[in-house]
Amino acid sequence: MYFSDLGSIALILAIGFALYTIFAALLGVKRNMPQLITSALRSTLVVTFFLLLASTALVVSFLTHDFGVRYVAAQSDLSMPWYYVAAAFYGGQEGSLLYWALMLSVFSAIFVFTSKRAPTALIPYIAATLMGIEIFFLLLLSTISNPFARMPIAPADGNGLNPLLMDPGMLVHPPMLLMGYMSFSVPFAFAVAALITGRLNSDWLRAIRRWTLASWSIQTLGLILGAWWAYHVLGWGGYWSWDPVENAALLPWLTATAFLHSTMVQERRGMLKVWNLGLVIASFALSIFGTFEVRSGVISSVHSFAYSDIGAYFLVFLAIILIFSSGLFLFRLPTLRPEQEFDSVVSREGMFLFNNLLLLGITFAVLWGTIFPLISAVVRQQTMTVGPPFYNQVIGPLAAILIVAMGVGPLLAWRRTSTRALWRNLSVPVIGAALCAILLPLFGITDVAANIGFSVCAFTAVAILYELWRGMRVRHGHGEPYVVALYMLFQRYRQRYGGYIVHLGMIALALGVIGSHFFQIKQDAVLKSGQEMNVAGYRLVYFGNLDTNESAYETVISQLQVWHNGQLQTYIYPGRTVYRSFDNQPVSLIPITTFGLTDLYVYLNDWTGASQATINVFVNPLVPLVWYGGLLMLVGGVLCWWPQRRRARTASAKNAVSVQPQQPADKGDEGVVV
Repeated sequence: MYFSDLGSIALILAIGFALYTIFAALLGVKRNMPQLITSALRSTLVVTFFLLLASTALVVSFLTHDFGVRYVAAQSDLSMPWYYVAAAFYGGQEGSLLYWALMLSVFSAIFVFTSKRAPTALIPYIAATLMGIEIFFLLLLSTISNPFARMPIAPADGNGLNPLLMDPGMLVHPPMLLMGYMSFSVPFAFAVAALITGRLNSDWLRAIRRWTLASWSIQTLGLILGAWWAYHVLGWGGYWSWDPVENAALLPWLTATAFLHSTMVQERRGMLKVWNLGLVIASFALSIFGTFEVRSGVISSVHSFAYSDIGAYFLVFLAIILIFSSGLFLFRLPTLRPEQEFDSVVSREGMFLFNNLLLLGITFAVLWGTIFPLISAVVRQQTMTVGPPFYNQVIGPLAAILIVAMGVGPLLAWRRTSTRALWRNLSVPVIGAALCAILLPLFGITDVAANIGFSVCAFTAVAILYELWRGMRVRHGHGEPYVVALYMLFQRYRQRYGGYIVHLGMIALALGVIGSHFFQIKQDAVLKSGQEMNVAGYRLVYFGNLDTNESAYETVISQLQVWHNGQLQTYIYPGRTVYRSFDNQPVSLIPITTFGLTDLYVYLNDWTGASQATINVFVNPLVPLVWYGGLLMLVGGVLCWWPQRRRARTASAKNAVSVQPQQPADKGDEGVVV
């Protein structure tokens, strides 16, 4: 018996227990039998066990080089290091589907273990919904996309993994992004359960806030790692190309971000109920759409798999989700009336609504640009693609307004803000932005669009830092040192100040995007040994090529010195590796040397013999801020997610010290501002 046989059996058993979970959960509700519901929840854990068993069987098949398994032979070979062999688990269609199913079962198990925090009436419907999604993946895995299918005769060696995937970043990036996709299943299941039961108060929102924060954080990490991988591997000098698959991963992140904002309005004032349900459903639907896009092959992308009939099944599944969710939504629509009306547009809730409109506008623009090739092919019988200029022109202004809203929102009071209070709170950020706009031309930054972008970032950064300073100053006035005051602010109002950290991260990321977009310098040169090229104050001296031939691949590297400010800074070795089995997919070796906040990015485009090379050089200002900003966003998301100790909350309630007595943000606000 092979491990692949064990994996196939585990998949079949997982289907059986998933079906039992649905049956037992729904029957337990109908007949009011708590023991049957408990049995359903335990059955969910059994599904997780069998998927862990199936996944282990596939990994073992890879590590033992069982090339009788078609998927193992297609994704690995004997020359690959063991860690890339193990990572080949999710390198193709069948394995990534199994990974999806595994992650969904793990999230389902976490839900079971933490179900005491969920409203009791929702639990059986949540379990049934999660297992309904699970069954879809299990049916695909057991039939048309079986990772354990065997060949009559096992080859002596496999085809090997796509060379672009044999990079350290790919050990983390794909599993994070796939995990992020599946994590949106849990908030969706909560929303479905709330709609079925009619329990549409704020309880279900409080229950899924941390779930959504976890999903948002995982997706953030996946997106940042994907941008980092593209920057270090693909060789075009950038990190985000508005590729359709990149866009598909961004879409649920945008709607989840909008949801995290609007939940505060519903919890605080009983408003935006329709928005919140719609955003949860949209986030999950968009994650399935992204899966369809990758699997169908109908849209050209460096990330897509070849055309497969499996894409049609995802499209049908997406249609079922939308029809089912929309039906429930319309049925409960009369009960989703807001408990209060807007008192003023100039209010915290008004700004949150405006924030949501901006995020949905960006979502629609990205979605439209992504599916436009399909629409044009159907309508005009000609495929027309949408390039980066469209996204930059449409999303750039929306993103700038969104950053301003990030700075204004926390400064407004709930219900309404007086003109006097508005000016008092905005004066310092406005002065900061004005000073930025005045000083930048003095330092040579004369591009109007760039100046506006930097000034907008300055406005929101000053607004956030000013808020932090005011809180620290008040606590310092009651005898706390400034460092202790800052710590206590984060300890007692973790979600609010964690949100501020996320906002600062987004500002840093925006600064990196503005700098690299407007001020990137590119220069190409054909160099012979001993020649040099000068780019933006950097001098590169070329000393020839080195060629390394191995049985599985050939690597060519160029040797260069980097001089800056009259001093030798470092030696760099840009190169290309060509694998014998993938000779049409060379892998770039790209040295990136960072000087302060500027990257020197060098790419070997072509070479002739041992003494001539075509070198592409990019000078990318502020790109490191993209990675620092992403890290800050992740830290802020974790701070918002991290459980707040009950003792700290109690102490905070008893403490008479007002942290921010003059600012409109009331200290009872525990909403997540991201």
